[in-house]
Amino acid sequence: MGLWQLVAVACIFSVVGVALGIIINNYIQKLQKDSAQKEAEKIRKDAEKEAEHLLRDAKVSAKAEVIKMREECEQEIKERRREQQQNEKRLAQREENLDRRADSLDEKLKGVEKQEKDIETLRDKLSGKEAELAKHIAAQVDELERISGFSREQARDVLLEKLQNEIRNEAGIMVRNTLEEAKERSEKEARRILTYAIQRYASDCTYERTTATIPLPNDEMKGRIIGREGRNIRTIEAVTGVSILIDDTPEAVVISCFDPVRKEVARRLMERLIGDGRIHPTRVEELAKKIGKEIEDELFQEGEAAVLETGIQGVPPAIIRLLGRLKYRYSFSQNVLQHSLETAYFMGIIAAELGLDEKRAKRIGLFHDLGKAIDHEIEGPHAKIGADMLRKYNENKEVVHAVAAHHGEVEPESLYDILIGACDTLSASRPGARSETTELYLKRLEQLEGIANEFNGVESCFALQAGREIRVVVIPEKVAEGEAQMMAREISERIEKEMTYPGQIKVTVIRETRSVEYAK
Repeated sequence: MGLWQLVAVACIFSVVGVALGIIINNYIQKLQKDSAQKEAEKIRKDAEKEAEHLLRDAKVSAKAEVIKMREECEQEIKERRREQQQNEKRLAQREENLDRRADSLDEKLKGVEKQEKDIETLRDKLSGKEAELAKHIAAQVDELERISGFSREQARDVLLEKLQNEIRNEAGIMVRNTLEEAKERSEKEARRILTYAIQRYASDCTYERTTATIPLPNDEMKGRIIGREGRNIRTIEAVTGVSILIDDTPEAVVISCFDPVRKEVARRLMERLIGDGRIHPTRVEELAKKIGKEIEDELFQEGEAAVLETGIQGVPPAIIRLLGRLKYRYSFSQNVLQHSLETAYFMGIIAAELGLDEKRAKRIGLFHDLGKAIDHEIEGPHAKIGADMLRKYNENKEVVHAVAAHHGEVEPESLYDILIGACDTLSASRPGARSETTELYLKRLEQLEGIANEFNGVESCFALQAGREIRVVVIPEKVAEGEAQMMAREISERIEKEMTYPGQIKVTVIRETRSVEYAK
C-alpha cells in the first residue's frame, strides 16, 4: 500500500474512533442521568419519611409538654387555694380576736364610767365633809384662843420668838463645830508641813529591797535608754510598773519599785537591753513579756523546791506557783517563803514530840501564809484568803481550818490550830527576823495602788518614787479627757481621807491612745 493509502486508512480509523467515543459518551451520560434521577427520587422519599417521623415526634413532645404544663398549673392553683384558705382562717381568727377586744373594751369603758360616777359621788361627799371639817377647825381655834388667852397674832409672835432662840442655839453649835474643824485642819496642815521636811528619808529605810542599780558602759547609753522625746524610758516604766532614776548616779541607772517581782523584771530587762544595744518600744515590750514568763517559771521551780525540801506530796501546781511567789514577799523584812519553811520545820518537830501527824503538821506550816502571795489582789485577811485557796483545790479540811485560824480570826478546833500559831510566832520572833518599818511602808504602797484600782476605767496603776507618786493608766474608750482630771482629784481626795503618809503624793492620770499598723 502506498503512503496516501495509509494516511487515508488512518484518517478513517480516527473518524470512526471519534464517532464511537461520542456515541459511548452519550450513552454513559444517559445512564448517569437515569441513575441520578433514581437517587434523587430515593433521597426525596427518605426525606419525606424522616419529615413524617419528626412531625410525629414533635406532636408527641408537644402533647407531653402540654400535659406537664397543665399539671404544673393545676398544682400552682392548688397551692394558691391552700394559701387563700389559710389567709381566710387567719382573717377569721383576727376578726374573732378583734371582736373579743371590742367586747373587753366595752366592758372596761362601762367600768370606767361607773368609777367616774363613784368618784363624783365621793367628791360630793368630801365637799360636804370639808365644810364640816372647816367648821370644826374654826371652832377648835376659837377654843384654843379662849383657853390660852392669846389671839392668833399673839400666838404667832410667841412661836417666832421661841424659834429664833432655837436657831441661835444651833448657830452657836455650828460655829463651835466650824472652829473645831478649822483647828483640826490647821493641826493637820502643821503636821504635813513638819513631815514634808523629812520626806527624803522615806525611801532610805527600804532602799535595799525596793531599788536596783544597773551599771552603764558609758553616759551615751543613758540617752539611748531615754530615747527620742523620752519614749523608750516611758515604755519601760509603763510595761514594768517601776520608776527609773537615770540622772542621779553617773554611769548607772537606778530602778525603784516596792514590788520585788516588778523590780526584778525591770532589772533583767534593763541588763538585756544594755547588752543587746537595740532599745526601742517594740523591743522593750517583747523582752518584758519574755522575762515575765521566765520569772514565772523560776517562781514555780522555787515552789517545787520548797515542797521537796519539806517532803510534802500531792500539792497542786497552782499551790506550788503561789508558794514560789512568796520568795519575793516580805513580812516585816522577813522573807515569807523562808518563814514558811521555818514554820514547817517547827511544826514537824513539835508534832513528832506530841505524837501528831508530822506530815500534816509540816503541810500546815508551809501553807499557813499562802494568802500573802495574793493578798494585794483579793480583799480580806491573808489567813482567810489562803484557806479559801486551799479549799478551792480540795485540801484536807483540818489543814484548811488550821490555816484560817493561825491568827486567831477563827476559833481553834484541834491541836494543829493552836500549834500553828505558836510556830508562826517562833519563826517571826527570832532575833533580826522582822523590821516593822519595811512592812508598814510596803502596806502603805499596796493601799495606795488599791485605792486607784477601785475607780472605773483604770487599766493599771503603779506606785513610784518610794510612794511619793502614783501613776494611773486609764482606758481611753472609758475615760474622757476631762474625766481624767476629775479622776486625779478624786483619787487625791481618797488618799488624803484614808491614808497616813509623810510629805505629799503626786497623782498622775495617764490617758494615751495608740494607733498600730503593720507594713507587709
